[in-house]
Amino acid sequence: MKSAKGIENLAFVPSSPDILRRSSASPSLMEVSAFSSDHQRENSQPQELQKPQGPQKSMEPPLPSAPPSACEEQPRSLSLSEFEEGPCGWRCLHPQCLQRCNTPQGFLLHYCLLAVTQGMVVNGLVNISISTIEKRYEMKSSLTGLISSSYDISFCLLSLFVSFFGERGHKPRWLAFAAFMIGLGALVFSLPQFFSGEYQLGSLFEDTCITTRNSTSCTSSTSSLSNYLYVFILGQLLLGAGGTPLYTLGTAFLDDSVPTHKSSLYIGTGYAMSILGPAIGYVLGGQLLTMYIDVAMGESTDVTEDDPRWLGAWWIGFILSWIFAWSLIIPFSCFPKHLPGTAEIQAGKTSQAHQSNSNTDEKFGKSIKDFPAALKNLMKNGVFMCLVLSTSSEALITTGFATFLPKFIENQFGLTSSFAATLGGAVLIPGAALGQILGGVFVSKFKMTCKNTMKFALFTSGVALMLSFVFIYAKCENEPFAGVSESYNGTGELGNLVASCNTNCNCLRSYYYPVCGEDGVQYFSPCFAGCSDSVSHRNPKVYYNCSCIERKTEITSTAEIFGSVATAGKCETRCANLPIFLCIFFIIIIFTFMAGTPMTVSILRCVNHRQRSLALGIQFTLLRLLGTIPGPIIFGITIDSTCILWDINDCGIKGACWIYNNIKMAHMLVTISVTCKVITIFFNGFAIFLYKPPLSATDVSFHNQNAVVTNVLAEQDLNRVGKEE
Repeated sequence: MKSAKGIENLAFVPSSPDILRRSSASPSLMEVSAFSSDHQRENSQPQELQKPQGPQKSMEPPLPSAPPSACEEQPRSLSLSEFEEGPCGWRCLHPQCLQRCNTPQGFLLHYCLLAVTQGMVVNGLVNISISTIEKRYEMKSSLTGLISSSYDISFCLLSLFVSFFGERGHKPRWLAFAAFMIGLGALVFSLPQFFSGEYQLGSLFEDTCITTRNSTSCTSSTSSLSNYLYVFILGQLLLGAGGTPLYTLGTAFLDDSVPTHKSSLYIGTGYAMSILGPAIGYVLGGQLLTMYIDVAMGESTDVTEDDPRWLGAWWIGFILSWIFAWSLIIPFSCFPKHLPGTAEIQAGKTSQAHQSNSNTDEKFGKSIKDFPAALKNLMKNGVFMCLVLSTSSEALITTGFATFLPKFIENQFGLTSSFAATLGGAVLIPGAALGQILGGVFVSKFKMTCKNTMKFALFTSGVALMLSFVFIYAKCENEPFAGVSESYNGTGELGNLVASCNTNCNCLRSYYYPVCGEDGVQYFSPCFAGCSDSVSHRNPKVYYNCSCIERKTEITSTAEIFGSVATAGKCETRCANLPIFLCIFFIIIIFTFMAGTPMTVSILRCVNHRQRSLALGIQFTLLRLLGTIPGPIIFGITIDSTCILWDINDCGIKGACWIYNNIKMAHMLVTISVTCKVITIFFNGFAIFLYKPPLSATDVSFHNQNAVVTNVLAEQDLNRVGKEE
């Protein structure tokens, strides 16, 4: 059905008499148009199609077999064609070496690279740098939380408009714009490092019991460094502007360029790479934080990473991301509006859109005036809205666990925050990526229809629901904690960290540095344990002469000199459920994300093909408004409700939570998980119930109807030309 150049198919030209008149002089177009008409009509009316061809061929010589120059003016009918296929390159420059990339596989490669870059910056480097930014620019956690939310705010504001206007535009160039904005956002995010001057080390904090320490007073001060907050917000807004075309127009372009049964595999691969990005960001960012913050200025320091004053080079990762993102601008700008073969692929596809009274006019969606009507059409699609609400509920769980899973592991199993974050990432990232790929593979392998795809997503969500009760099994009792769940050798009161053994130490409750005493009890800090001496060259650090720790070992001459001993870090947990919990939770993540690609494919199939990009825009907007934005907030409030020891400063302001009730936390997380999973399954099942596939009489390709109308008009013009001759 394609001509030599891959785009001269009259069947895909919008049905306009003017276009047909301008095209009637081209014999190649007439031959292709006649060939693309219905087979029965072709057999029943052979003479009508052949009569005008003789005069036409005698009037105009046949086209040369060699392809015309790229700069030659193409027929006007081709410029108006919906599928503007072409070579890879710029204007008149189309190097032969670039044509190898002018395929769905070539586009998928560059799409994956951009998705990895975006995920690495937004969900990797930003998250791992937040604590360093708080210390360097003297910001509160509430302000850094605003930085993290700025990306979602930008995405929500732009998603609908970008997806609506980009649907009929040049999608690869939109992705070139996305690469530019992601690189610019990463560059802007790193700028405070170059304008804030050299980092000044403060005095070293003494964490042992010092009776001469001056008590602190309630003072509040503001620093000009906090004004860089607006620069960080601007960087996140730019990153959000870059992420919008990537996940709406980029996904729709992939779906355009491959057959229906392969679409899920391509989309799943792209989404898996976007999940792999944060893993790369965490690894890269973690390594860069081992370098001193002012390494670019040639500055060095004697402090080590164990020193609380240490700050790492958080900004280097953003510079690297800026360079890599901008290197993708040129490749994306090379791709044509549609890859070669798109018209033929689209002609062979079968519409699976849910039956609704939506406007499917050819010219609909080309004007801003159509935007409200387009939104209304999609909102009236019950199947589409149910799928969107289902994915939003699922996003609430996934973002909540992505944020707080390390905290859960840290508190339940008594691990350090860094090791807990490593375990959480080792479970979440591979499980999510594997789930996305497996979901795409299953849908592609079994060539599932829209309804079967929704049923597959329902099955995987049901399995994940059954396994969610693992949190009840994984619960572990809190370890003995002096002043919280255990008294100071029979002295003091529960809920009060101060006892007779540490009253004179003037300890700061805002400095949480847990130590484990030789009595097996955990203490808030060496100061609250009454330790007066320490040996810093040992790893872990050891503290001596701790007046609050009950001596468990036999008294020797050495023990009389050093007294009771405490070791830096939390006491080793007696809970042995961690391996089983990680294995089951890994399976939960796989089944949860196995539904991700099928749900996206179902959304693309259940709406009119001209509204797919806008449908994805609405999905991601509601997904953020109902899922990714409130998810961490709901999880945070729920987890804070299980706190049993808060950080309260000298001004009486409540800060972070130091100790949680492990049993209550496990029960609360199970409640949230089960509730959201039930909502996900309900809307998914309701979408299956509402879905009505097209009737067999209308179960035709996207453009078959237009092709028939076009060919009928073409025959009329041919007859008229024959009579004139």
